[in-house]
Amino acid sequence: MSTLIADVRVFLTAPDGQNLLVVRVDTNQPGLYGLGCGTNAYRVHAVREMILHNLRPLLIGRDASRIEDLWQLMYQSGYWRGGPVAGNAVSGIDMALWDIKAKEAGMPLYALLGGCCRDRLTVYRHCNASTREAVLEKAEAAIASGCRCVRVAYTAYDGPGESGYLCLQDHGTTYDPHRHMREIVSLLEAVRARFGEEVGLITDTHERLDPADAVTLACVLEPLHLTFMEDPVSPEQLAWLARIRQRCATPIAIGENFVSLRDCRDVIVNGYTDYIRCHLSAIGGLTPARKLAHLAESFGVKTAWHGALDMTPIALAVQGHLGLASPNFGIQEYYGYSEATADVFPGMPQVEDGAMTLTERPGHGVDFDEAQAAKYPPHDRVAAWTEMRLPDGTLHTP
Repeated sequence: MSTLIADVRVFLTAPDGQNLLVVRVDTNQPGLYGLGCGTNAYRVHAVREMILHNLRPLLIGRDASRIEDLWQLMYQSGYWRGGPVAGNAVSGIDMALWDIKAKEAGMPLYALLGGCCRDRLTVYRHCNASTREAVLEKAEAAIASGCRCVRVAYTAYDGPGESGYLCLQDHGTTYDPHRHMREIVSLLEAVRARFGEEVGLITDTHERLDPADAVTLACVLEPLHLTFMEDPVSPEQLAWLARIRQRCATPIAIGENFVSLRDCRDVIVNGYTDYIRCHLSAIGGLTPARKLAHLAESFGVKTAWHGALDMTPIALAVQGHLGLASPNFGIQEYYGYSEATADVFPGMPQVEDGAMTLTERPGHGVDFDEAQAAKYPPHDRVAAWTEMRLPDGTLHTP
């Protein structure tokens, strides 16, 4: 008997303060279900409504094994295609269908994707703080735990709910790009001097520089031999990546704000980036991510998938399985979840000795505790960190 989609349910929860969206796809086979991530933390309710009112009626009764066909159907059914709301809505169901297929096969997802290409998934950790001394302390702790690559940044202040966590601020939401450039270079020099060349260094401009300044910063950072510089320009200014390539050899990672394979194609084919690092659910889930990884491989580009708190451990596990099965896996971002999140998502990936490990259970290995999730209801707070303004009050890209 064919495995048919019997129902699609959506859950919202926020154990770490970030709104997360989980999709559960139930089937007509007793006890067989799949879980996926559709987290657009800043438009989470829009994603939920799209799944329940547009995709759920489209899918009930269809063959759950036809993942590629269903992905194309979901992508095209609204006529206007793409965007971060639609991408996350499709992703939640897509990941769940892959989870179902691997469970039916009785194997972990990476085995279904072709098996392991490596023995470990190397991670990099965030070492953010409001002072140089505190950043160095966090970097030292990360390195002592076995991590061999760190991403460093100044924050406005330390503690839960810190805003503007990627850029130095004067106060509130005011951001001075040139001050950031001076300070981040000095900070990276201090980290390199303390820990030597054996430790990989990453910095994230988060698109908060004018393109010409991004070129300048990339050139200044070249002697520090970074692992990469994240997202130096916004998706609207990708042509400036060619200028960076012409001027220096600082490695580039880009893609956190991309929402489709079309966004990725030119930067890969033209050799503008060394790493592709999309938010897996924003581009539509595992189905397009597999294609993107293969495209990147053919042009010598590695993967470094987005791994911050605005995604569920389900998505982290799915990209971990893809990383195990991808010859061109580069490194995995890992911010680190709380114990509360671990309670909500049993079987979530773990990090030890600088590497991420996955369960060997069939599927992607992560479950979802609905009762625990209900303890952390979603919120309607406005995202403050995306409203970054220059000293004269001009709104600047996040």
